[in-house]
Amino acid sequence: MRIWGKSDIGKVRGENQDAWRIRDDLPSGHTACVVCDGMGGPAGGRVASGIAVEEYLSGLEKSLRPEMDPADIQSASADAVSRANQAIRAAAERNRDYYNMGTTLVSAIACREGVVITNIGDSRAYYIAPDGILRVTRDHSLVQNMVDRGDITPEEARRHPKRNLITRALGPDEIAKCDGYFVAMKPESYLLLCTDGLTNMVGDQEILFEILHNGGPENCLDRFIEIARRRGAPDNVTAVLLEWPDHGGV
Repeated sequence: MRIWGKSDIGKVRGENQDAWRIRDDLPSGHTACVVCDGMGGPAGGRVASGIAVEEYLSGLEKSLRPEMDPADIQSASADAVSRANQAIRAAAERNRDYYNMGTTLVSAIACREGVVITNIGDSRAYYIAPDGILRVTRDHSLVQNMVDRGDITPEEARRHPKRNLITRALGPDEIAKCDGYFVAMKPESYLLLCTDGLTNMVGDQEILFEILHNGGPENCLDRFIEIARRRGAPDNVTAVLLEWPDHGGV
C-alpha cells in the first residue's frame, strides 16, 4: 500500500490552517490517515487542526487492537474523535484567543477487509476505481442540507456563498457527533481524503481523471494543487491519497 499527502496554503490565506498526517507504524499494525481543516480566528484554526490530528492518532494508538473487525475499529475511531474534541475544548478554555476554535476531521484506517472512514464537518473521503468515483462521506454543512432537500443542485452547492458554513465540527460542540463508513477496497483502487479547499476548486470527474489517467498517482496531488492555484485557490488545499495494493489487504 502506498500513501501520499500534500498541503498548500493557497493564494489568499495568510497561513495554512489545515493539518494532515499518516501513521503506518501503529502498534496494532493498522495504517491510519487523517486530514483536518481548522477554523476560528488568526491562530485558532491552526491550533485546532493540529490538536485534532495529534490527539486523534494518539487515541487510536491506545485503543486499536490487531484482532478488531471494522465495527470495532469504527468504535475506536469515534472514541478518538471524542478525545480530540475534548482536547480542543480544553485548549480553548485555557486561552481566550482560541475561543470557539474548531476543525473538521476526516480519517481512514486500513484493515484486512478494507478501509474504515470517519468524518465530521465538510472534509471528504472519495473512493476511486476504474469504474468511477464515489463520494463516501456526507458533508455536515448548510448547503448539503439544501441539496438533500432539493433546494439546490450539487453543482450549485460548489458555488453557493454559504458553502463554508458547517453544521458539525470538533471544538464548538460539547459532544462531537461523527459519521462512520466502511469501504471494501478493490485491488488497485484509491481512497482520497481532502479538505474543501480542493473540492471547491476541482470537480469529482477531474479528480478521477487526474488519479487514473493523467500520469502516475504519486504526482497527482501536485496536479490537484496546481489546478486549484490556477483557479484562484482562496483556501488552503490539503489531500491524502491511499493506493490499495493489487494483491488486496494491508
